[in-house]
Amino acid sequence: MKEYIINQFNKAGFTIEEDVAKKFVSYYTLLKEWNQKFNLTAITDFEDVVLKHFIDSAYGAKYIRGKKSLCDIGAGAGFPSIPLKLLCPEIKLTMIDSLNKRVTFLKEVVKELSLTDCKCIHARAEDAAKGALRESFEAVTARAVASLSALCEYCIPFVKTGGIFVAYKAKADGELENSRNALKLLGGKLESCQKYNLLDTDNVRTLIVIKKIKPTDKKYPRGLGKEKTHPL
Repeated sequence: MKEYIINQFNKAGFTIEEDVAKKFVSYYTLLKEWNQKFNLTAITDFEDVVLKHFIDSAYGAKYIRGKKSLCDIGAGAGFPSIPLKLLCPEIKLTMIDSLNKRVTFLKEVVKELSLTDCKCIHARAEDAAKGALRESFEAVTARAVASLSALCEYCIPFVKTGGIFVAYKAKADGELENSRNALKLLGGKLESCQKYNLLDTDNVRTLIVIKKIKPTDKKYPRGLGKEKTHPL
């Protein structure tokens, strides 16, 4: 397992040490074990998890590296946050999820992998964004949570002015255009949009990087599900 992970990361352009590869193996073991109880992911095959979860998450590392703080919104089973933490161990990580069972799992991962400077918070993003965490992170991520316009309203309020929001999407065709108004209202500006294939497969992914150029009006996020039902 360890050698396979190292080789696959190498193919994707990442060099990881043996101790990091061991932690990825432990992470997979925990994910498979807990998934039997909590249904954390539909992807459980080892090779699929390495490709579609670990390596897919890692593609955002080039934007995260060098940042002091990262918040993952709707962290779920820890993607992309845990792989990013393993690749960028110096970053202070906060993971937020609305389901307590996922937060319980994340706490176990942090403990078993001996990760430092990690917080796991049980909260809805729209509630947490109104408190002390607002505009306090240099980087914020979200993966497979909602449409881009809704994601922007959930996530941009957590980003410091000058920081970035990195959205992991499968296919984002049309979503950027539909998010122009949201970006304008929330203080964000599109910095880059990178489309790529996972290694030599036909799995298309898109990384959208948004820079926070001014503070977000305190009325956002609106809450009560309006982010999804009535996108900006």
